[in-house]
Amino acid sequence: MSFTRREAQGQLVQTLLEKIRADNYPSTSQMAIVEESLPPEMIPEYLEILLEKVEQDNIPSIPLLKRISRIAAQVPAR
Repeated sequence: MSFTRREAQGQLVQTLLEKIRADNYPSTSQMAIVEESLPPEMIPEYLEILLEKVEQDNIPSIPLLKRISRIAAQVPAR
């Protein structure tokens, strides 16, 4: 099977998003890779996953909250 660069990046991001969603404390390395390759149309899904992590944790980590803030700043204003 052959992929275009965009398809390969999309597949990588989707695979990592599934891992991040399943892990209670996701790898910062995996999140960094996602953020390097994240297509704009997948930002809402990624934010949703990160916000779920915050909702599940009684004391969410400051680095995770900062990450969410940084990613949310990339969402276009309406």
